[in-house]
Amino acid sequence: MGVELTDAAQVKLVDYLSLFAKWNKAYNLSAIRDPEQMLTKHLLDSLSIVNILAKLPGNRYIDVGTGGGLPGIPLSIVFPDKHFTLLDSAGKKMRFLFQVKQALQLENVQVENRRVESFNPETGYDGVLSRAFASLSDMVEATHHLLNSEGRFMAMKGVFPTDELSVLAKHYIVETCHSLDVPGLEGERHMVLIRQEKIQ
Repeated sequence: MGVELTDAAQVKLVDYLSLFAKWNKAYNLSAIRDPEQMLTKHLLDSLSIVNILAKLPGNRYIDVGTGGGLPGIPLSIVFPDKHFTLLDSAGKKMRFLFQVKQALQLENVQVENRRVESFNPETGYDGVLSRAFASLSDMVEATHHLLNSEGRFMAMKGVFPTDELSVLAKHYIVETCHSLDVPGLEGERHMVLIRQEKIQ
């Protein structure tokens, strides 16, 4: 994948996966039960956007509908200098994320247990991340209030979302679409970057 990780980051990523597998039995964080599949479908999938994120300006991101912390937790481990807010309305999953934040000492993570429409941050984010959160139209309409003027929507998708892109409102501009390579994962993965057109 061409991703370079420090030894400390590798240890934390493995510790996170271990906690995920342990808590999943009681909290139903994911339908995937096999740790090896978790490694591929959760951890490596989340890390597949590291090199894209590294090239973008800004250091404040919000992971909307984060669930068990994907992709927010793995990204926060790889980028300790960037801040990640993890947003989800499911209380059980938030309790797990509080535990992860404490156990792994992730000072750059903020956990918010609320619905996206009721979260109004004082400062807009540089990026709104989503992984299987909703259709692109639903995502941008539900989260546009979270971005700053230069911010981007960053949607992780499976197959290239041709139909979803065709029905986006005209003031949303597709900046780029990256094909993602996830070792061991069958099927396509993409990251779509979208910006809001600036009103003159």
